[in-house]
Amino acid sequence: MESVYIETSMVSYLVARSSRNPVTAWRQQLTKEWWAEQRGQFACVISQEVIAEAMEGDAGMAAKRMAVLQGLPLISGGAESAKLAADLLERGLFPAVARADANHLAVATCAAVDYLLTWNFRHLVNALVLHRLEKFIAERGLHLPRVCTPEELMEI
Repeated sequence: MESVYIETSMVSYLVARSSRNPVTAWRQQLTKEWWAEQRGQFACVISQEVIAEAMEGDAGMAAKRMAVLQGLPLISGGAESAKLAADLLERGLFPAVARADANHLAVATCAAVDYLLTWNFRHLVNALVLHRLEKFIAERGLHLPRVCTPEELMEI
């Protein structure tokens, strides 16, 4: 069974109140469909970074996010992922404000996860960023997970 790292934006979209913005509402709906119809086809995993981010903000919404995450296996890339995340930041592949995104990618990479599922277009699902990341990760003898949105990971 292929593995999927569930990044925090997925959980946020899953439990958020319906948005008035049509694009956001569409993404929320796709997230719910993927979660209900596709999730069981994958070994879904999370990291401590997902838990930390999910606990931030409004206490009621944090509780909803944590309820969704309950039962998902927790992975760690260990010292190797911490070093990789630091290298990604140091080399400027992620800005300092995107430390959590570097951590998500590093853990998923070091744990050899097949897919990283996210709605983060700024730092993760971005062709320019991914092109640079693929080269950087390959130079280290690692394999970058396929970073994608639920739409890209749905059997249609």
